[in-house]
Amino acid sequence: MKKFEGKVLFLDRSDINTDEIIPAKYLTENTKEALQPYLLEDLKMEGFSHPADIADRGVIVTRENFGCGSSREHAPWALEVNGINLVIAENFARIFRQNMYNCGMMAVELPAETIDMLFKKFSGKETFLKADIDAGVFTFTSGDMKEEVRFNLSGFDMELVKSGGWVDFADGRY
Repeated sequence: MKKFEGKVLFLDRSDINTDEIIPAKYLTENTKEALQPYLLEDLKMEGFSHPADIADRGVIVTRENFGCGSSREHAPWALEVNGINLVIAENFARIFRQNMYNCGMMAVELPAETIDMLFKKFSGKETFLKADIDAGVFTFTSGDMKEEVRFNLSGFDMELVKSGGWVDFADGRY
């Protein structure tokens, strides 16, 4: 099972698409490692600095419709090779979300009110998240501030995460 913790990258924007996650010009690469330096290279957001803001991050918290655009597995791969195995948003493009779980990663949806609270309380601060998958709890900490947020995964998504993704899930069962 992958690690679901780390420093949080707050991206305060909706509709971040797969071309912004990993530009199409790199889709000819045939290893995940080759994608590593290009994650979010084309993301244009006030206050976001590529690659400095990606370094040492393990989690992204963002707004709605993350991963919209082309249905490519390269987007989760680019996140994974950069150590980001967890994205938290109001909602996700369906295919992107499934590609995350197929790779043994997590795309967790939280209500807009919860996302708003996280941005107000933690954005702009060095924030760390730790996920307790079995309990369904994220613990956000920054200095002396702490917030626990509950989340739910379907049974199948939980199995994919614990197996390390679809291939390992299928190998263990078929």
